[in-house]
Amino acid sequence: MGRLNGKVAVITGSGRGIGQGIAVKFAQEGAAVVVCDLDAGPAQETVDMIKNAGGKVALCTGDVTKREDAEKIIKTALDEFGGIDTLVNNAGITMDAILHKMSEKQWDIVVDVSLKGSFLMSRAAAPHIKERGGGTIINFASVAGLMGNPGQTNYSSAKAGNVGLTLSMARELAGDNIRVNVIAPGFINTRMTQEKKEGDTLGIPKELRDAAIAAIPLKRPGEPEDLANMVLFLCSDEGNYLTGQVINMDGGLYMKRFM
Repeated sequence: MGRLNGKVAVITGSGRGIGQGIAVKFAQEGAAVVVCDLDAGPAQETVDMIKNAGGKVALCTGDVTKREDAEKIIKTALDEFGGIDTLVNNAGITMDAILHKMSEKQWDIVVDVSLKGSFLMSRAAAPHIKERGGGTIINFASVAGLMGNPGQTNYSSAKAGNVGLTLSMARELAGDNIRVNVIAPGFINTRMTQEKKEGDTLGIPKELRDAAIAAIPLKRPGEPEDLANMVLFLCSDEGNYLTGQVINMDGGLYMKRFM
């Protein structure tokens, strides 16, 4: 028996990386999953992974910064699977620049995707989660939102905002039996944090990557599966007394600043 048998989950930004890992893990545990991403190609890849493993899945592309798209994504869960029990607000983006060189466009895009998207998706989903007798919403912050990061005033602000959003929603929705928690990842192995090779458009230089890993007390990056396991715990019955929590998944990085 899977820990999420009979549940329906919507996972934003699930075409790649952390979101893909969560979607696959949820399907393995018995959930029907709505995969949603801005890009159809990566989203279809996740859908194929789940289908090939015998899971239940539906696809919906959309922009979480637009109200009509957020509502369309939730409607997909209702139309395909009859309801929604869990929303995972994973969608996010980085556009780094130091403060005096950061454009308003860089600020707006990052804040809209990472914070406004969580708000719009949660607002669209909450009434339907309530109809199912309760459920869970998971937001994503970042260690950058807790301790700041040079060149990421937009990203750090948006991720810190997700902490405030989570705490407020947890208080508002507790009476509807909707638990809301936020995960703050540290340095996680994804396309964004891979070692940048010649010709790569993504990744970071080896010396910066090595320095980032050296600063982690556990001396290793996290893996998408590490986060997927935590999200699974929070959304299963095993986590049914947790709400309004900020959970650092960072190998001890945030702790180190106090050492």
